[in-house]
Amino acid sequence: MIRSVRHFAKVAKLSVLTGLVAGLSLVGSSAVAQADYPNKPIRLIVGFAPGGGSDLIARLVAVKLAPVLGQPVIVENKPGAGSNLGAEIALKSPPDGYTLFLSAASYTVNPSFYKLPFDSGTDMTPIALLARGPFIITTNKDFPVKTLKELVELAKASPGKYSYATSGTGSITQLATEYFNEIAGIKLLHVPYKGTSPALTDTVAGHTNIVFGTVASTLPLVKSNQLKALAVTTPARLAALPDVPTVKEAGYPQYEVTNWHGIIAPKGVPVAIQQKLNKAINQVLQDKEMEKTLTSDGLTAAALTPEEFGALLKSEIARWGAVAKSRGLSIK
Repeated sequence: MIRSVRHFAKVAKLSVLTGLVAGLSLVGSSAVAQADYPNKPIRLIVGFAPGGGSDLIARLVAVKLAPVLGQPVIVENKPGAGSNLGAEIALKSPPDGYTLFLSAASYTVNPSFYKLPFDSGTDMTPIALLARGPFIITTNKDFPVKTLKELVELAKASPGKYSYATSGTGSITQLATEYFNEIAGIKLLHVPYKGTSPALTDTVAGHTNIVFGTVASTLPLVKSNQLKALAVTTPARLAALPDVPTVKEAGYPQYEVTNWHGIIAPKGVPVAIQQKLNKAINQVLQDKEMEKTLTSDGLTAAALTPEEFGALLKSEIARWGAVAKSRGLSIK
């Protein structure tokens, strides 16, 4: 009996030692892997089709980031379900830093409209913010207003008579417009389209009256006098439209909406890899060619720490959730 107890104790001791050695080995391997990161190509998933604003930013960043990291950064387009398909693929990948996701402002809107197979606020590792820019509030060139105040007065006089176009129900532009409707106390009729291009085309043609458009897609139409710009949604004016006021300057100081892009990764990416990626991306954002390209699209580079970017994501998810709830918005 005593021999059996001694034998059991010896076996147990060996098991503990073996476990400790194995654990130390794993820790050592993990540390080596992090120090050696990256040692193979990185994929950057985009939840939209090729050719759009998110795709273009992703490819620009990928080209500049590859030589900094010493490995190729391969852009993969996984469009579908308002970018949720790509987000799911990325966030359910191993948290090793080799799969990243190009998140747009729509990422923080989607939880308000979709039943997602992941938690947008917690099932991710924030890496870096890339760029920020405004939406331009525009009307058809023949619409009988010259200022945002005049638009509000007209809309108040005839609630629900005038329409605004968006790229679809549940889009960031719908939330941005409804947020303004709430602050200004007006009611505009929502006309959703399957994409930005048809929304802009019908507003130019006069079939819809108003559109909150991105700079890249809307500025050329303003410059060619096909659309009339009333205001921009960020705190600062747009350099390409210096005479167009901000919404705050137009009389609505509490309104501010930014169109942004950033990079996130699956939950659990080691801090060392998170910090290395953030540092590399922020270095890329200082590139003169990068800055020039972003500026031409009405965007500005926006370097943040992972913690700052994470806080932004969570605050935006909360804000758009509140707007969707107060305005009774849903995808039917």
